[in-house]
Amino acid sequence: MNQRSYDRALHTRRHLIRRFGVAAGVFVAAPLLFREALAQVSFSDDPFQLGVASGEAAGDGFVIWTRLAPKPFEIGFGLPSQPVEVEWEVASDEGFRTIVRADKAIANPMMAHSVHVEVDGLSPARPYWYRFRAGGVQSPVGRAKTSPLAGAPTPRARFAVVGCQHYESGLYTAYRHLAAAEPDFVFCYGDYIYENGGTPASATTPPALANRRHLPGEIFSVDDYRRRYAQYKSDPDLKAAHAAAAWYPVWDDHETDNNWASEWDEKGTPPELFRFRKQAAFQAYYEHMPLRRSSLPNGASLQLYRRAPIGDLIDLNLLDTRQYRSNQPCNDQSAGCADLNSAPHFLGDVQEAWLKQGLSASKARWNVLAQQVVMMDLDRDPGEGYRANVDSWAGYRAPRGRVLQHIADARVANVVVLTGDEHVNYAGEVHLDSRKSGSNPVAVEFTSTSISSGGDGQDQTTNDQAVLSANAALKFVNRQRGFMLCNVGKDGWETSVRVLDKVSEPNGKLSTRATLSVAPGSNRVTIG
Repeated sequence: MNQRSYDRALHTRRHLIRRFGVAAGVFVAAPLLFREALAQVSFSDDPFQLGVASGEAAGDGFVIWTRLAPKPFEIGFGLPSQPVEVEWEVASDEGFRTIVRADKAIANPMMAHSVHVEVDGLSPARPYWYRFRAGGVQSPVGRAKTSPLAGAPTPRARFAVVGCQHYESGLYTAYRHLAAAEPDFVFCYGDYIYENGGTPASATTPPALANRRHLPGEIFSVDDYRRRYAQYKSDPDLKAAHAAAAWYPVWDDHETDNNWASEWDEKGTPPELFRFRKQAAFQAYYEHMPLRRSSLPNGASLQLYRRAPIGDLIDLNLLDTRQYRSNQPCNDQSAGCADLNSAPHFLGDVQEAWLKQGLSASKARWNVLAQQVVMMDLDRDPGEGYRANVDSWAGYRAPRGRVLQHIADARVANVVVLTGDEHVNYAGEVHLDSRKSGSNPVAVEFTSTSISSGGDGQDQTTNDQAVLSANAALKFVNRQRGFMLCNVGKDGWETSVRVLDKVSEPNGKLSTRATLSVAPGSNRVTIG
């Protein structure tokens, strides 16, 4: 390269960094490198109706997210089919007196005009505030906290566990309370949206939910999924929870289709056709989550499993239990299923090896499996025989056994499994074989209930009491709505089960149903 070419290339690179924030990790597609391609916009409707969010906190930064959508349910979402320039700022104080990072990003129509800015160069273990501006309109302000540096002494962390938020089934009051708690971060285990079509309100629909209906029809196309996310993200309590803390999201099934497994859906759709639906669902998921560009979808594939160290206190292993699993045994029918050893994969070979290696190498006080479905092997219908939930780890006994045996053989200390999916609060102990008398647990598990799925719920059913009696590993059951708040230190783990009396009416009352504790080295749950 001659000097003239070198100077031109250097000038172009500096221009891109200055104009588009490449140095801050902003994803910029090659066709968008010229100002002529940018739409000059002005808005009569708020372009930030879906709020702001942050996620993927690290020791030097995090992702900040927004999506421009002044008309989120119309064709085109109220924007031209051109890229739009978005300004962003990060400050060390809520009043934005000290702005520490600022630049411009591009909201691309190919990604529903969403923006994912990977902010770096920040100090560890402290809060920051961020905001966006487009077309002269300023977004709401969000708050995010950087993580302690990997391996740095970290005495405590406080975080929430959430998921399963069916829009029609209840109000998101729990998120209002979560936002007020200002946790260090939020782990969302999945079922952020539900894919089914709307159910019209009836005479028995609670008044507060009469207008809280899905748009008609099950969703299949990328624009269908975009509108569904827009409907959920329009909720003010969910927006408040996103603006309050950085999230680590993973998906479960309903972000795509109920009980999907790798190439298979529950309808028997040919795999080559189901891939079209996965591709649409994965694109919309990325567009609406504060994920790094390492998770940018590639067709019907998306890299979602990753590891987040929280100083020397927690290694957070975020797992994907949908994309690589074998099909459910017994045609996904749990009643009378006796073929629980037939499914060879749950995490897939690569993810399973990655998890085992990370657990073996970890020097953190607590090793967390942050994932989607219950790992405890529970008899769900006490009496004659044994009934498992075959969509959970219990339907995949061979891969479950491999992971738990590795934990036991490698003497991985203080393993905590966090999960959801079942719209129930569970707490218990994970055994290699919980039906073997005198066995010792190798981990503990906390299953967080739903935000709204399942309606108001209740404390316990008669069957819950029978399941508790029949499963010695299970220590606690509750079926109300809410979230879990985990307070973790070197000296112990404490999970508060926060529940609401109602989600069918506004202003549900929040209470602490139970406080669940684990002492280091015990793998036992104590109920306080």
